[in-house]
Amino acid sequence: MTEAKSTAKPRARDLGIPFAGTPGPWNAITDVPGVRVGFCTLTDPARKMRTGVTAILPRDETGMPQPVWAGHYALNGNGEMTGTHWIDDAGYFIGPVCITNTHGIGAVHHGATRWMLDRYAAYFAEGYAWAMPVVAETYDGVLNDINALHVTPDHAIAALEAAATGPVAEGSTGGGNGMIAYEFKAGTGTASRRVRMGEETYTIGALVQANHGRRPWFTVLGRPVGRLMPEGAFRETDTGSIIVVIATDAPLSALSLRQIAKRAALGVGRGGTPGGNSSGDIFLAFSVANPGPMPGEAGMLVGRQALNPEHLDPFYLGAVEAVEEAVVNAIVAGEDVEMVRPAGGICRGIDRAALAALFREE
Repeated sequence: MTEAKSTAKPRARDLGIPFAGTPGPWNAITDVPGVRVGFCTLTDPARKMRTGVTAILPRDETGMPQPVWAGHYALNGNGEMTGTHWIDDAGYFIGPVCITNTHGIGAVHHGATRWMLDRYAAYFAEGYAWAMPVVAETYDGVLNDINALHVTPDHAIAALEAAATGPVAEGSTGGGNGMIAYEFKAGTGTASRRVRMGEETYTIGALVQANHGRRPWFTVLGRPVGRLMPEGAFRETDTGSIIVVIATDAPLSALSLRQIAKRAALGVGRGGTPGGNSSGDIFLAFSVANPGPMPGEAGMLVGRQALNPEHLDPFYLGAVEAVEEAVVNAIVAGEDVEMVRPAGGICRGIDRAALAALFREE
């Protein structure tokens, strides 16, 4: 089914966790103008199905594809994010960004490509255009029968068609449906920060698919939450991953966006993980500024605005803070669910009341 957006569950700030920085109105990646998020969430206990697709559309539609300036960074490469070779070489991508489970990469890439061919039919029919959507994954085989290949191209298209601005549903939504972080039920999380630069105020937002970490490592604003809440832990090694997508409306070069993507590692690390060998920790940053034609259709000389890298420290801090909070939001949204492996086990959602009590003033 396609997941509607919701803000019914409390978020980390609602529990009194005093994160630094000023968020946008939705405290979500959708605070960046034009960015939309959609989900297709697939849950059927009888089929051991708990998975889905998350879709991010970077720009408002114009009827033709436009480059989205971007940079990418992998803290640990035990995972997949398609299209990153071209992002590294060209500094941009076109089309959507999707996140799903490890074995769903091909199906979602197929669906996203089909969506692009239909959405930009004239562009693909009239020349030698190619589609290379960005599709990333984390492993949900503890809570989902991942080998059943439940995700299909149509599910990717459904998530893309559902993309909208506004609040973003967190936890067991879209690709985050079957994900676990620090041995708590987790999944999708998001947050944003406002960044003042001279006379301008920009927004930087993050969306994570959190599926990483061991319980004893989990730290929130320096407090050893994982060690204080050991009940329900079940892992002896870190076997998960995390995907981070960062968006901004600030005009940044591809090199600066790669530097922003690197800072996702610091935001993830604030939660306690060292980035284990089996963890695919892969990060993408993009800017919706500088809209324009595809490079092949531009003139010999192109001009784009870009903030001076010497002044980007506030953006680095905003990225770190947004990623840190997005991970905690993903965990706070988690609810108890039954495991597929081992059969009958329960992956617990975090005790929100106990978490709030750790930050309550005496």
